[in-house]
Amino acid sequence: MDTPQQPARKSIFLDLSLFQFLSFVRRGVFYTFMITYIFNLMQTVTYTALLGTLDMIGSALGQNLVWGKIADRYRLRAKLVIAGESIAAAFYFIVYQIHRSLLNNQANFSAGLSLIIGLAILEFFWSMSDVGWTTLLTETTTATNRAKTIGALNFVASLGRMIGINFSGYLYNNGEGFRSGIIFYIVIAMLLVSALIMWTTSRAVERTVPKTETTRVQSPTTKAPVTYDKRTYKWFLISLIIIIIGASCASQIFLLFVQIPQALNASDPEMGFILTAFTIGGMLTSLTSGWLADRIGRIKVLLAGLTLAILTPLLYGSAPSVLGIALAYGLNGMSFWLVLTVGFAFAGDLVPEDRRGRLLSRYNTVIALSWGPAGLLVGGPLADLQVKMMGLSPNVAYVNVFYVSSGIVAIGTIMFVLKVAMQKRTA
Repeated sequence: MDTPQQPARKSIFLDLSLFQFLSFVRRGVFYTFMITYIFNLMQTVTYTALLGTLDMIGSALGQNLVWGKIADRYRLRAKLVIAGESIAAAFYFIVYQIHRSLLNNQANFSAGLSLIIGLAILEFFWSMSDVGWTTLLTETTTATNRAKTIGALNFVASLGRMIGINFSGYLYNNGEGFRSGIIFYIVIAMLLVSALIMWTTSRAVERTVPKTETTRVQSPTTKAPVTYDKRTYKWFLISLIIIIIGASCASQIFLLFVQIPQALNASDPEMGFILTAFTIGGMLTSLTSGWLADRIGRIKVLLAGLTLAILTPLLYGSAPSVLGIALAYGLNGMSFWLVLTVGFAFAGDLVPEDRRGRLLSRYNTVIALSWGPAGLLVGGPLADLQVKMMGLSPNVAYVNVFYVSSGIVAIGTIMFVLKVAMQKRTA
């Protein structure tokens, strides 16, 4: 029989699902072709990689210096999300106006740089939404259902991203979607709707979460740790840093690789199809990986995802067609979403209630490495070095980056096995 809290929990989950859906539609619409757009303006891989790098720095500073502490001290969850989405909507409008002004003055390089810097400043404030979201999600789940719930939400996210990517293929229109502002205005509208959704559910969340926390600590069937395993969490984050750097150093290069004439010379719709394959792969694993992790253990499922992450970059250079590269990228999507789903559940199991804001901010920062720092520090310079100084073709240079990506992920996986998996087994 349903308890009084169960209808509220179901309502919260539905609202979180809708919020997650809109968030990833927005990301698919805005970021799918942003790398290509900025590269066309600035004509350098390394500078293009600054987009994700400065975004990551802004987000990391905001979460670790400000918002994580505020979340823990004042127990702000949904309100942080509301504030973050609202500020982001206003900032997108300002960034576009500056960008458009520079385009009108034929300052293409500066126009690209204005997007990179403007979006990085935005991320400092928008990261309060990330902190609110991760702590809220951890507090509305338990150790026994956390991975399954996160998997369901990531399935919704994958669906939203797929829809966003397909729309972006037509909205981009060789850059006109950004130049005219239509993509910016669509994103602003979705941010405001997301803030409204979170506002309508904030009171229900605030009523339910305190009771959930008490139940979780007192329940004899709950497996969540009461004490903070600092050593395990530290090595988990260190190994994850190496894995994320390895996997993401090739992600931005991949977007350029599939479009160059020496490789596939993919059109915008074909590009959308390839990225959709990544999302479908993620959808297939999001639902099952969480369910499996709750039953056979987080570490076993994580290792399966990491194995895929090592193997898939090796397939990119040998793919003979758009369909072949889409299949390989779909497998990579399976590994990415598997690690994202189970990794968050694993982190949520390790951190204590009173430090969730600060410690999950560190986890968010590690995941944010996938936004661009690896491309700036590894992928971009390695590609530019081979093309501009060694005289290799972009096709060969990019494939070499994929090989390096696979090797770095393998190193991080070995560290995870030695410092986390084996230690947990012997504990």
